[in-house]
Amino acid sequence: MIIPVKLKKKEDRSYKIIVEDGLIDRIPSLLNYGVRYAVIADSKVGKLYGQKLVKRLGKKAKLFTFPHGERSKNLFTVEALCKKMLKENFDRHDCIIALGGGVTGDIAGFVSSIYMRGIPYVQVPTSLLAMVDSSVGGKTGVDMEEGKNLLGTFLQPKAVYIDPLLLKTLPKKHFVNGMAEVVKYGCIKSKSLFRYISKNYEKILTLEPKPLNKIIVQSCKIKRDIVEKDEHEKLGLRMCLNFGHTIGHAIEKLTDYTILHGEAVAIGMVQMCRDKRLTELLKKIGLPTKIPKGIKKSHILEVIKKDKKKKGKKIMHVLVKKIGKAILK
Repeated sequence: MIIPVKLKKKEDRSYKIIVEDGLIDRIPSLLNYGVRYAVIADSKVGKLYGQKLVKRLGKKAKLFTFPHGERSKNLFTVEALCKKMLKENFDRHDCIIALGGGVTGDIAGFVSSIYMRGIPYVQVPTSLLAMVDSSVGGKTGVDMEEGKNLLGTFLQPKAVYIDPLLLKTLPKKHFVNGMAEVVKYGCIKSKSLFRYISKNYEKILTLEPKPLNKIIVQSCKIKRDIVEKDEHEKLGLRMCLNFGHTIGHAIEKLTDYTILHGEAVAIGMVQMCRDKRLTELLKKIGLPTKIPKGIKKSHILEVIKKDKKKKGKKIMHVLVKKIGKAILK
């Protein structure tokens, strides 16, 4: 399945999202974006897939890894990766491959946007969360002590290569984590997708190919449609993609990132939706729905004050009063 993303303003920055079982084996034949390729992955994915991909690409590729986990998503990691690339003589004619989950995609994309004032990159997501959400749309970023994703850029990838078969090595906890973003798309834009997940969640959780590929493709199409209309969140449309995220990001920080992103977003969505069907579905999938003990709403509000999406003193919230439609308030 090929999903075109059409972005034409001052220049044509359009690209393709390709969803295909076994696609990782074809990636070397699809790449034509650089003379050499810097494959960036975390320590776990580097061992699972990074070494194999570099071997397929041959002498024109080099693997660069960083410690697994959200705690690595900072400027220190970015600088370390840049220094390693400089040591290996990568230049502006080369390309980065972001191989991994959401953290890797954000870090590698950020490195791409600043290394020698910008070099191209492609996304090869290996987690469900990255496949359905973070690999598409061109947002890059790293965390600061004060909050999540406070430093970042917009840089669209040259391509997104999604191989659902890679999810077979993803721990179930992390797969369930990614389901929060799929449910989000149903809540904000597609009642039919929400119903499909509700009806087929057991098949999806066992990685049955047909329903799994369907939710990945549908999620990518919904995000594609939104990004094409409001790439830089100027119209407010793209901000709807942050449903559950404002509170979710605060919970992540307050738990020192011991709660996964999707888990925190699930809790945040429940706080911003009146429809009980959402809570019921999240519980069936295995996602949390209540704010963790020990975290007060006053603590959450204090963190939200530094949220990058606030407008002056006003904190922008995405509400869902009925499944399939989101509003900004």
